[in-house]
Amino acid sequence: MTEMILLKQGEMVLKGTNRHTFEDKLRANIARRLRPLGKFKVYTRQSTTYVEPMDEGCDMDAAYEAMKHVFGVVGLSRAKACEKTKEAMLETARSYLGDRLAAAKTFKVESKRADKTFPMTSIALSQWVGGELDDRYPNLTVDVRRPELTVHLEVRDYAAFVHADPEPGAGGLPVGTSGRALSLLSGGIDSPVASWMMAKRGVALEMVHFYSYPYTSPEAKEKVLELARLLTPWTGRLMVHVVPFTRIQEELRRSCPEDYFTLLMRRFMMRISEGVARRCGCHAIVTGESLGQVASQTMDAMAVTGAAAALPVFRPLVGMDKEEVVRLARRIGTFETSILPYEDCCTVFAPRHPRTRPRLEDVEAIEAPLDVAGLVEEALAGVERVQVGP
Repeated sequence: MTEMILLKQGEMVLKGTNRHTFEDKLRANIARRLRPLGKFKVYTRQSTTYVEPMDEGCDMDAAYEAMKHVFGVVGLSRAKACEKTKEAMLETARSYLGDRLAAAKTFKVESKRADKTFPMTSIALSQWVGGELDDRYPNLTVDVRRPELTVHLEVRDYAAFVHADPEPGAGGLPVGTSGRALSLLSGGIDSPVASWMMAKRGVALEMVHFYSYPYTSPEAKEKVLELARLLTPWTGRLMVHVVPFTRIQEELRRSCPEDYFTLLMRRFMMRISEGVARRCGCHAIVTGESLGQVASQTMDAMAVTGAAAALPVFRPLVGMDKEEVVRLARRIGTFETSILPYEDCCTVFAPRHPRTRPRLEDVEAIEAPLDVAGLVEEALAGVERVQVGP
């Protein structure tokens, strides 16, 4: 029988009558990722999703790497299917895992008997196959606590599967099962991580970026589009809405007190983001704010900026420190691009002493003379939409 990829579901197994909705979305997401890599059959049985190549042209190595980025999968392994007999499982373990068995010093066998009609218990199957392997490989010693190699046997409804130590998957929920949101994407470290965290909770994303040419360079814009591309192995294709923001920033610098500049700028971002979100069917806004990290991210400041939008504002990094965010950025592959030295619009006209404990009524009084609606509509009219893929 052929080699295939086994994908273990995580918290999806706790769902009730709507569990099939999550499994359907997971299979659809997997199929979409696999489409450029060959013809695969994707199906689910007993809380496991199977990825089976249908011809020799399938790129199994690339498929396995792609599956590591699929949210909704908690563990994955390459496995060989065989008949549901102890002899077939032993022979498959020897042929499929022979090199690893020959190289290891300690091992154990773990069995899972999902098909309860199989005549041996899981413990008995593990003991029999483990004993045979121990006899045939003089280099091996059984170690049930900390083995160098674990041979996994799974007896399922229509076949048995043999594989070695599974790898952790991306976890979370399948993208698209928790609604749609618009994520503010700057050129920094935080916003790509915040976007990734929301995608992990099953949120389908669109991105918005505020671009202040000529104060920020075309390279800064390309950096942000590259960050979006780096997210697509996890999220699927992304639409980036690039908002011209120069006019608003110049108007704020001309008309408003310097210490309120960042707060007012972020309130305009919230209003414009809400407009973009409603256009593209998003029901929340995502930001990379972390409580206390900078002056505009105090509790008072976040309350003032959040008040400018009627949609919910999700801040998945709010309780994280910078080291935690950097670790995640390195893990998902965005860190090196995020630290490239191209400034984003948040650094334009940055105040020397920003207001950290603003009052909403004071901010609204400062905004009163501005043509807020006109400035927002002008920005929305100039939005450029750029789709990026893996």
